[in-house]
Amino acid sequence: MNIKKILISQPKPTDDRFLEIAERYGVEMVFRPFIKVEGLSAKEFRQQKISIPEFTAIIFTAKTAIDHFFRICEEMRITIPDTMKYFCTSEQIANYLQKYIVYRKRKIFFGATGKLDDAQLQAALNRHSKEKFLYPVSDVHRDEGANLLDKLGVNYTKAVMYRTVSNDFGPDEAFDYDMIIFFSPAGIESLLKNFPDFDQKEIVIGCLGQATAKAVEAASLRLDFLAGTAANPSIVKAIEKCIIEHNGEAPDDEDDDDGSHKAAS
Repeated sequence: MNIKKILISQPKPTDDRFLEIAERYGVEMVFRPFIKVEGLSAKEFRQQKISIPEFTAIIFTAKTAIDHFFRICEEMRITIPDTMKYFCTSEQIANYLQKYIVYRKRKIFFGATGKLDDAQLQAALNRHSKEKFLYPVSDVHRDEGANLLDKLGVNYTKAVMYRTVSNDFGPDEAFDYDMIIFFSPAGIESLLKNFPDFDQKEIVIGCLGQATAKAVEAASLRLDFLAGTAANPSIVKAIEKCIIEHNGEAPDDEDDDDGSHKAAS
């Protein structure tokens, strides 16, 4: 079976790596998330009985968490004091705060690895151990972060501010893919919700990360390749390798009689 059409179950990326592969091998790539994020309403958030003004510091692990934290504050007419401290898992996430605050006038700390167990970030948390931390999360989140904060003795409260839901397919939306790429267990759940009688047949399934791989297997689907491992870190390279296995190598440019490649007109 030739790979002609690939479903990438995430938004279109800002870089061109996927599209370069599509062009090189003559395949169509469709970027269509299986899941989407929606924010809790102020009314829903109040049911958690969390008073945001009581906190002196916030831990952010994603830009989405930043967006929904400030959205809820606006809806609830809460003014964040200039003394608030922000702890982010990466510099990129920390810089995103500029969308909502005057960055240079705030106390902002961030890690180097993008993870809560980053040594630099842990050191900052330890230096400010007397703060009362708010930890915005999704309704579906892993407990590793909370477990680490517990181990560090951080005084924190988890606050669910957004949820992950299925991005349902329309009745007239074509589903004629030769390969599907998943990035989270929630994507697998959405597939089965939209297509309860899904029959994989020859459709190639690839995924990123061990948690997603386990979800594929738990759904009794065939996992054809896994990326995000030490042996196979890049999802783009994994897709290319699979295309080559099914379609063969990309066609070379035609050569002129003198052996040189033809220049594009």
